[in-house]
Formats: sequence, C-alpha cells, structure tokens
Amino acid sequence: MQRIGLFGGSFDPVRLGHLLVAQAAREELDLTRLFFVPAAQSPFKPERQPTPPIHRLRLLRLALAGWNWCEIDEQEIRRGGVSYSIDTVRDYAARYSGAKLFYLIGADNAAALNKWRSADELAGLVEFIVIPRPGQAGCELTPPFRGKQLIGLPLAVSSSEIRSRVKAGRALEPLVPAAVAEAIRNYGLYL
Repeated sequence: MQRIGLFGGSFDPVRLGHLLVAQAAREELDLTRLFFVPAAQSPFKPERQPTPPIHRLRLLRLALAGWNWCEIDEQEIRRGGVSYSIDTVRDYAARYSGAKLFYLIGADNAAALNKWRSADELAGLVEFIVIPRPGQAGCELTPPFRGKQLIGLPLAVSSSEIRSRVKAGRALEPLVPAAVAEAIRNYGLYL
C-alpha cells in the first residue's frame, strides 16, 4: 500500500523548517511520496496577497532539487482563487485509490479543523499529521479527525520572519537553502 503525504501551504518562501518537516514525515510515516501543494490563496489569510506563484514554485524547485521522493503539485495554483484542502484531497483519493493519505498540518491550524470546508469528508479521507510549533504544547485532534503529532525536527522560524529579514537586508542562508536565498536576491523578492 502506498503511503502518500500531502504538505500544503503558501511556501512564501519555502524555508529549512519546511524541509525538516518533510524529512521527519518521510521517516516517521514511511512515506512512499510527499507532495508539496502550494496554495493559490489561503482561506485563512485573505488579506495577504502571496508572492506570485511563478516565484514560489521556482523557490520550491530549487529547495527540493535532488529530493526524488518529493514532488510539487501545482493543482491549487492552476485552479486559482481560494485554495480548499478538500478539493485537493478528493483528487488524491481518486488518483491514489487504496493508498493511505496523510495530511501535514501546523498545530495552529489543527485546532480549527472543524471549521474547514467539508470537514467531515476531509476527516474520512486523510490522517492528519500535526506539526508542532517550537515551544508550544501539542495539539490533540478531536473526533472525527484522526492522526498524530509529528515528532520531527521543528525549526522556530516563520516565512514572515524571513520576509522581514529580506526587507532589513539580513542574511537568509541559515534559514533557507543557499539556492533559495540566491534566487530571492536575484529576483528582488520580498523587498
């Protein structure tokens, strides 16, 4: 049986914390494949306009170069508008019928799963893997949601902190892969 991980988010920009989570999920869940699924627009951040998809996708490709067990799925970006996880999960359930689907989710979002679009259906299609925030208590899933917490290798750096570092002219290399930092500078992103 295939074990498929789905890692959604804005990835604006992708950072080492995302990569550490991906590696931990691969190891802890014995994943066959892990799909990074960048959102067109988060339903939880309607006021924030993400960086254009061409740049976010380019940075993801650079960050994942050589990771042959990962793929980038552009379906939410191609659909456009607000990205709802249920649409993506339905697609994976159809394409990988018989596979076990795991959905990686930040602990901050896990507490509000009951408010997600088609939450009951979503709960039946995937097992949620909760990504803890460094220094915060774990989050218990409530029925009908099932899953567990990723033990992982959390890194206490947010994408918004990285964007702030760019605006302030600070170094990015300790927080994002070197190729991603170079592309951010070359394309003048987050200034």
